[in-house]
Amino acid sequence: MNTPRPEVSEVLEITSLAGHILLENGAEIARVEETMERIASHYDIGPRNFFVLSNGIFTTGSNNFAKVEFIPFKGAQLERVVAVNQVSRDICEGRFSDLGEAKKRLLEIRSTRKGALEQILGAAVGSAGFCVIFGGGLADAAVSFVAGLLLWTLVLFVTAPHMSKLVGNILGGAFGTLLCIVFHKLGLSSSLGNTIIGALIPLIPGVPFINGIRDLANEDYIAGIARLEDALLVFFGITLGVSLTFLADSWIEGAMPLVTGNDPDPLTSSLLFQVGAAFIGTLGFAVLFGVPRKYYLHTAVCATLGWTVYSLLTIYASLGPVSATFVATLSVAVFARLFAVRFKAPETIFLITGIFPMVPGGGIFWTVLFLVTSHIHAAATAGYTALKITIAIVLGIVIVSGLPSYIFSHKTR
Repeated sequence: MNTPRPEVSEVLEITSLAGHILLENGAEIARVEETMERIASHYDIGPRNFFVLSNGIFTTGSNNFAKVEFIPFKGAQLERVVAVNQVSRDICEGRFSDLGEAKKRLLEIRSTRKGALEQILGAAVGSAGFCVIFGGGLADAAVSFVAGLLLWTLVLFVTAPHMSKLVGNILGGAFGTLLCIVFHKLGLSSSLGNTIIGALIPLIPGVPFINGIRDLANEDYIAGIARLEDALLVFFGITLGVSLTFLADSWIEGAMPLVTGNDPDPLTSSLLFQVGAAFIGTLGFAVLFGVPRKYYLHTAVCATLGWTVYSLLTIYASLGPVSATFVATLSVAVFARLFAVRFKAPETIFLITGIFPMVPGGGIFWTVLFLVTSHIHAAATAGYTALKITIAIVLGIVIVSGLPSYIFSHKTR
């Protein structure tokens, strides 16, 4: 018995839904367009067009079908990206009896999310790990762990469901900074700046930042610029919250809190601690980015390999942060493509988590903090370094993205 041929509108509705889920959960523009085209091609529905922007999808087809969807920026859930990618392949292999079954599966994917407790623990672990990466000591990491845990609890139950993104980031930045100042005054940490960076790192928009770079690399300039602008808006909200808290504390205490800069702890700045912190910290962020559980270790390994390269170059080869970031980005991008082939998963989940330790969130933090405390020269230096690191990341990703796929295929011997 032959299966009835689906209507054009049914196919395009499913195609649009798949693209919608991908785009709102951190997939790059090229992946969204590729997946939509794959589904439509399987059913051979005739002429169709998909125009994907960073926050919208335009779908047209025969029989006067037209659909425009606005898709606001949201937090990434890469598990959904992987699942939709698999659904598209299952459709092409004929594993669904009809489109209704495929649509039901897509709607199930759209509603899945990591549990609150898992996310909170992930934020705490990520905060502690990245506090060490940025130069904090063990006591500083413990403070960042607690502050990150409390901050993400606020995000999940207060700011995310009840506030706009800008207001939520301002409040989150202020709350995390306040916690770290209180703990520091109680004598529980030695480096106020590093504990604040560690506590606030879960708020840093790593996914839109990296995807903005990837979209630019794929010549999707409008989407890339829009995503980078969204990331900068998040940075602005966080740093505004930090600045307001520092100003309030200076009014109460009569002096601005002493934050001298990113002074690395002698113990934790060693290669062993840096590699371990990268592995542990990335595990935490794999949870926050919604990476499928079976890939937690793989993404942590990818990030650790990249950070090991960076640490070796800065500790033993005496390279500066910009040059070391460029070489480490090349390494992570290569590892991500190899892992994608080896484990049959989208490259995105390995690249985003792998690059995250090098995203210059700390540099942007110091730039704004130095501005607030009227250290203009220090602010200019930190800001210029953060800009150069961003360019280094862009170049690294662009170079590896331009390499032919067969180089990374396991079929080549």
